[in-house]
Amino acid sequence: MGKKVLVVDDEKLIVKGLRFSLEQDDMEVDCAYDGEEALEYARAKEYDIVLLDVMLPKLDGFQVCQQIREFSNMPIIMLTAKGDDMDKILGLEYGADDYITKPFNILEIKARMKAIMRRTGGTEKEKKGKTVEAADLKMDLDSRRLFIEGREINLTAKEFDLLELMAVNPGKVYSRENLLNTVWGYEYPGDVRTVDVHIRRLREKIETNPSEPKYVHTKWGVGYYFQA
Repeated sequence: MGKKVLVVDDEKLIVKGLRFSLEQDDMEVDCAYDGEEALEYARAKEYDIVLLDVMLPKLDGFQVCQQIREFSNMPIIMLTAKGDDMDKILGLEYGADDYITKPFNILEIKARMKAIMRRTGGTEKEKKGKTVEAADLKMDLDSRRLFIEGREINLTAKEFDLLELMAVNPGKVYSRENLLNTVWGYEYPGDVRTVDVHIRRLREKIETNPSEPKYVHTKWGVGYYFQA
């Protein structure tokens, strides 16, 4: 069976089109038409990716995303008719991995989905069995799990990608543009504020005191680096 996808949108024609196209790629597609139904599906099954519209009945997409993040790190791509930058940043704040503005091209959606699933699928042979350990931090790159002082920390796909890139190359300073291009891809239409949002969320999860980080540091005027 192919990848499991949850499509959430109250516009039934959009859902129908997405479902048809994704099923052509041998994906297993479930569909929800409001926020509450989406949460029921997400709690009942672990999906490889969720396509989540922002404007939904009952609960909006931001609320759904926030509640899913309380129990799962399944990748989420937000879909919205609004192209406003603040909406984009807000979606990332709530834990979304990516953001696509309507009207969208189905090929663009598939490309973004594949990029995220490729990073989260653990298919890269060189990562098999590989771990990164620094001070009290341990990353299992195969299972994509993070432990600090023996306690597991749940990260979203992009948060893990950022930390992995820097932790595998300790001391190397990455500019925000470099992180954006490496983790999100050169075709990603967002800007460097996306990186700042994710770094802040990452620090809130892994640092005892985010304003005085132990792991992810800022090189003022240059970028970010990992050092434990």
